[in-house]
Amino acid sequence: MPFRDVVGHRAVISRIAQAVAGDSLPPSVLLTGPGGVGKRLVAGAIAQALNCGAPRRDASGPAVDACGSCSACRRIAGGAYPDVLVLAPGEGGSITVDQVRVAIEQVGYRPFEGRRRVIVVDDADLLVPAAQNALLKTLEEPPPRSQFVLVTARPDMLLDTVRSRCPRLRRGPRGRSAAPGPLRRRPVPAPRAAGAAAGAPGGSAGRALQLASSGHEGTREAAIGLLRSVSAARDTRARLAGAKDFAAGRGSRRAPAADRRELRERLQMLASLLRDIAAVAAGAAVPLANADLDGALRDLAGAWGGARGPRAFAAVYEALDAVERNVGPKVVADWVACRL
Repeated sequence: MPFRDVVGHRAVISRIAQAVAGDSLPPSVLLTGPGGVGKRLVAGAIAQALNCGAPRRDASGPAVDACGSCSACRRIAGGAYPDVLVLAPGEGGSITVDQVRVAIEQVGYRPFEGRRRVIVVDDADLLVPAAQNALLKTLEEPPPRSQFVLVTARPDMLLDTVRSRCPRLRRGPRGRSAAPGPLRRRPVPAPRAAGAAAGAPGGSAGRALQLASSGHEGTREAAIGLLRSVSAARDTRARLAGAKDFAAGRGSRRAPAADRRELRERLQMLASLLRDIAAVAAGAAVPLANADLDGALRDLAGAWGGARGPRAFAAVYEALDAVERNVGPKVVADWVACRL
């Protein structure tokens, strides 16, 4: 996908395109931002722009973009280009030192066909420590005609020595105006689903598409339900009762991974709502991700404003970490209900 087709964040993408055109893009960069905002698409656009057979120059300024249709662009998009290597977590859920050593060996050779060898490290936070250490020297002194792009939603999980060698290019959450376009090019169950999902977890269009197209409009209702039940709860038993409705897949025969995925979405929506509630409680003039729920947000602001909001945020993010560590959904839901 060329730069021009990546939705949102035009200022960041323009700077990258100008750096590619001027051959000034640092040889090792770190793409960060919430999951689903398009970091992998940008990494692919960089690989295409560096190796496109017929690059286009932007008439409005000193930027360059891939054509998107030449042989190199098509093969890069299809994952079949010899000078672009993507490192991703294997079956064990991590990127191993052996994978990194193979990449380092390959990048040491001159490009087979294109102008640059591009190494994309997807979910770079899943590099095991030994793999990160193995990368250090290459990141500090990359071979000529090479480009490293590390992609992660959790840069804090990388070693300080890795982060210090890679200038950060951050893609923040999209505004509500950016996400509904691609959402509405896909069938959704209800007219308001795209708008609701676009305000979902961190302004992530990728996550919003998943929410809207998978029939998960109930995600927001589940998150609001938990906030309301916990607000009214007078003891632990009442909190646990609220957690029962919030826990994903309760009593189902689905695979555990599906239950964890649904709970992750509900927790991310919970964080989105808490952010909006905090803004309403503080009277901050900022765009709300869930602006269509203005009345409900104001009703909840009394209970979740002040110091309680930051504590709730911390509990939600601890719960998300627990989900990533494969803690059972019921345990996580019970825990977060008691901590909110």
